[in-house]
Amino acid sequence: MKQHDKERLKYGLLLSPLAIIAFLVLIVPIISIVLGSLKEDGSSTYSLYNYMYILGSKFYKQSFTNSIKISLISSILGIVISFQLAYSISKLNNRIKDVVLLYSNMMSNFSGLPLAFALIVILGTNGAITLILQKIGISEFNIYAQAGLILAYTYFQIPLGTLLLYPALDALNESWKEACSLLGGTKKDFWLRIGLPILKSSIIGTTIILFTNAIGAYATVFGIMTSNYNVIPIRIGALISGDVILKPNMASALAIMLIIIISVVFFVNEKFIQRRKY
Repeated sequence: MKQHDKERLKYGLLLSPLAIIAFLVLIVPIISIVLGSLKEDGSSTYSLYNYMYILGSKFYKQSFTNSIKISLISSILGIVISFQLAYSISKLNNRIKDVVLLYSNMMSNFSGLPLAFALIVILGTNGAITLILQKIGISEFNIYAQAGLILAYTYFQIPLGTLLLYPALDALNESWKEACSLLGGTKKDFWLRIGLPILKSSIIGTTIILFTNAIGAYATVFGIMTSNYNVIPIRIGALISGDVILKPNMASALAIMLIIIISVVFFVNEKFIQRRKY
């Protein structure tokens, strides 16, 4: 055996524990979900019943519509705010920049039930800010509605979007802006003709990551709304561990359809990036 082949075998053996873990944690559950989705609950016969039922149900169609709508709006708001924050951070001195990035990194993990509890305390029916708003005559906002969920989703999207966009914005060369200015271009011309075209792939890729991050979120929406709002993760959770009817195979079909949506989004992004390379 050649030396090169021996090294490849050695490194392959070193990676085998990771491959085994990935197989047990990722591949096996996905295979189990796929097989379960092809069986009607209470039956051992394989069929497309679950998928046909979901596609024909207005209730489940509404859950997909609500999930996509909230995820899309929160992703757009998140990318707009994150872009400004990341650009501002790139202009700070190194010491302040490190502190802000550390804070953003910590805040990107502040989601789920802790975030839901914090928002209820601040913006709930008797929340601190809610009471202040009522004192000045503003009582329309409701954290337990779609607007409240969009606010919660956007909140945990901003730190993640900032961390993902910062490297691309920090790499923008100031000499490009100076060259544009010397040629008579304004700041608007720089961003429209140079800055945004260069950053387009990073912005679209980050937006897609934010979208997938939002559409699969469960703990935050459950902490705020329990099972009172119709989105895909809540429906999956209710079918697996609900108090009324348990339909794990139907939940598997919903999960597979959610995976398909995310895969299509990533496929479109990959095609866009490949097209930009040529």
